[in-house]
Amino acid sequence: MHPRVHRAVFRSRAGSRTSNSSILISSTTSVDTASRTKKNPRTRRPISTNSNTGVAVAMTAEQNNVHNAAVSVVDSLITESSTSQDDVVRLCAGLILDGQLPHLQRQLHADFLTIPMSFQLPPNYTGLDASKPWLVYWPLQALGILDPDSLTDDILSRIGPSIMACLNETEGAFGGGNGQTSHLAATYACLNALAIAQDEDVWLQINRERLYKWLMSVKRPDGGFSMHVGGEEDVRAVYCALASAALLNIITPELTEGTAEWISRCQTYEGGIGGAPDNEAHGGYAFCGLAALCILGNPIEMIPKHLDVDNLVRWLSARQYQPEGGFSGRTNKLVDGCYSWWVGGCWSILEGALSWITAKDVLWSKADLQKYILCCCQSPRGGLRDKPGKSSDFYHSCYVLSGLSEAQHRYSFSPKLRDSSTGKWSFMWAYKLELPDVVIVDEQNTVRPINPVHVLPAGTGERMHDFYAALGALEL
Repeated sequence: MHPRVHRAVFRSRAGSRTSNSSILISSTTSVDTASRTKKNPRTRRPISTNSNTGVAVAMTAEQNNVHNAAVSVVDSLITESSTSQDDVVRLCAGLILDGQLPHLQRQLHADFLTIPMSFQLPPNYTGLDASKPWLVYWPLQALGILDPDSLTDDILSRIGPSIMACLNETEGAFGGGNGQTSHLAATYACLNALAIAQDEDVWLQINRERLYKWLMSVKRPDGGFSMHVGGEEDVRAVYCALASAALLNIITPELTEGTAEWISRCQTYEGGIGGAPDNEAHGGYAFCGLAALCILGNPIEMIPKHLDVDNLVRWLSARQYQPEGGFSGRTNKLVDGCYSWWVGGCWSILEGALSWITAKDVLWSKADLQKYILCCCQSPRGGLRDKPGKSSDFYHSCYVLSGLSEAQHRYSFSPKLRDSSTGKWSFMWAYKLELPDVVIVDEQNTVRPINPVHVLPAGTGERMHDFYAALGALEL
């Protein structure tokens, strides 16, 4: 089965699927949210009006001209894929306003994102019972950059108990739900949620020594990691393991031995990175591989040492489609809003670490990505979506908004921010608002910056790492 980085891929594959309770402990209100989760029927006819209200700002002619250009190459062979592509183009063309952007519907999306924090989820979420940590992290990350004020003290106080209920105390790692098998994806999501909650009393409850030993138990002799004991080995696991260890300040040479070389073997002939050696290149795995290298060492040195950067840049450039402006995750696949981050995040890292890429002619368009997100990915019911005709969900809301942050900011690797000791490399990133000749960022549409390696609101991961660093080194 082909790997796809979406909520099913990151889901823990162990554990029961019987829970239909609210995500956060001590939730007191239950409502019928069926109307919020009803899927919009897919339409194959062009849409002539924009469903988003409020036009924000006009773009420059240079930023908008690609959408006014005629399509000059059309494959005469009609297939299911080509038909689907034509449908997406027509849907997006009907929503894209020439020269103008709709406003980001901040309050509408914030209301949608607080659903799992405040209400009982509908029955169709039962299938995600092993993804409870993700159903906490996704909306937290989205709200953290969209509307931090909506993260009230009541919500933040309930995150710790809810996440710690997923902890397997004997191993120190987290499962996808209460009593479920320890899993790297769940551990990553739990720690990211706790980083956003900023509750130091809860941070003290994590047994780093046990978690380190568990991480070593899923480390493979070839340098990779398995998602759980006896589980699949892939680059997701590498990223989740290293990101978790970096937050807790438990990265050691023993833990990282051979890992950079294993990531290098995952790069394909296309230039992208697959889930494992000899797998197809994929946007989500490309980000995981790049981000992992940024944790392992100085990315200015690590990326060109272990990857063919020219080939990677060529593959990433091919992921942005026109006239949509969004990214696809694989060759000959449709655009999907979530790749606004998975592919867009790769650009943040490459442009921030390798100055020669930034100095080159423009390799992709931030303005077009922002246009796709604001015109095509906002759902009228609230939340962000894959593409027009799809329903919004918490996963896409998280990564579409993270991609919007990436488009609106320029990130740079700044080693002067910290001393260059092991485990601190991923916290040496600075940011600034992008220049208006690259992308016009209206105040109404602006979201906050993030840490481009950990996918956390800027400053939250740094504070968690510094907290554990102050506790001193582990006694292993």
